[in-house]
Amino acid sequence: MSSIPRLKLIDACAAQADDKRRVLRLSNDADPMTFVDELSGVERIELAFPHFTDGRAYSQAYLLRRRIGFSGDIRATGDVQIDQLLQMARTGFSSAVLNPGLDSADAARHLERFTGFYQRDLAGN
Repeated sequence: MSSIPRLKLIDACAAQADDKRRVLRLSNDADPMTFVDELSGVERIELAFPHFTDGRAYSQAYLLRRRIGFSGDIRATGDVQIDQLLQMARTGFSSAVLNPGLDSADAARHLERFTGFYQRDLAGN
């Protein structure tokens, strides 16, 4: 069984104060493969979830980690719900900005609920 990758949970207010790094923001319809030459020096890539039902950012994160080899922070932004966090962690996200009003303690408990998976994930387990 594969284990769950770590995911840093960020409060929406704290996320606004954390803009000191070199950040690349991709819209959910952008092809990450076209940004390979722009990744030098980028510390964080922010991928948008304009609506919780739009999952294109999962594929973007996977491509950035697996095919491009980006090792920096990949952050989920936008309409981030607690029930999405587990899939975000498994597809390459390393941090997520929670929707305003969501409790980070509830989100952390959700991530701790599962100890492993039988399906393969980004780690190849």
